[in-house]
Amino acid sequence: MEKPPQAVAKVAVDSMDKLHGDTNFATLAEHSWNIFRYVGDYLHLFGILVLLGTIGKNKSVAGISRSTQFLYFLVFITRYLDLFDHSQTAYLVFFKLTYIGTSILVLGLFMQFDSTYERRNDTCNLGVILVPCVIAAFVLTNEYSFMEILWTFSEFIEGFAMVPQYIFCYREHGTRDWGAGLYVISLGSYRVFYALNWIYKKYQMPHYSDIQSWIGGIIEILFFADFLSYRFTGNSWLRSMVLTVDTKINEISDKVELKVLGTSRTERMATEGGEIRRRRKLDEQPMEDV
Repeated sequence: MEKPPQAVAKVAVDSMDKLHGDTNFATLAEHSWNIFRYVGDYLHLFGILVLLGTIGKNKSVAGISRSTQFLYFLVFITRYLDLFDHSQTAYLVFFKLTYIGTSILVLGLFMQFDSTYERRNDTCNLGVILVPCVIAAFVLTNEYSFMEILWTFSEFIEGFAMVPQYIFCYREHGTRDWGAGLYVISLGSYRVFYALNWIYKKYQMPHYSDIQSWIGGIIEILFFADFLSYRFTGNSWLRSMVLTVDTKINEISDKVELKVLGTSRTERMATEGGEIRRRRKLDEQPMEDV
């Protein structure tokens, strides 16, 4: 006579730590809260605070890619829908709400300080990132449910979220703000520690698997390593390729927009840039006594 299957306690799976494979949920929970994850979480939070502090201090969004901030906004609102799905620890709720709230705040600051936004450097075409990530989410999701597809999408998007910021930095000339650089390094370091967290869990639980997170993490870490090499040694394996691809994509996009809309993004940026420069010159003129 076969023994009846043992009852398995239902454990809520958190969107910050998905599980795919045969690993026991209780074992996963035991090893998920490790030092690498904690350091990664606090580096992420530190980077966001540095970003907000830099914008507040300078009263400017110069040196920051709005496209990267928009991509992170997409990451958070598609990944943390589980806030409405089940109860969670105060730690998780705090971080998730903080990430969502600060991403909205940063986008609001871009609207407030629009005159300081350096559009000429923020050239990454988001369609080239979003479309493949949508396709990958449908192809590689483990379950065809609304929340699971969005979670998978968020993992792939995060892998490319910093690419617009790297392109921005590659195109940037002159003095760079230390705050923007510290923000980039903090965000990249956060993903490095999350990768160490995955390695630790894989070592502790050989059946543990989270392919979508691993793919996004590897992509992001490769871009981050190349950026660090460029920033500190002047050498880069990806910079020329990334800028060449970005330029070609924008040239094609401009041609399409010119045929369809009668104007292109480059022309609009040039017009806006001229208006901003004229406003700045007027602001710098001495005011007459009344």
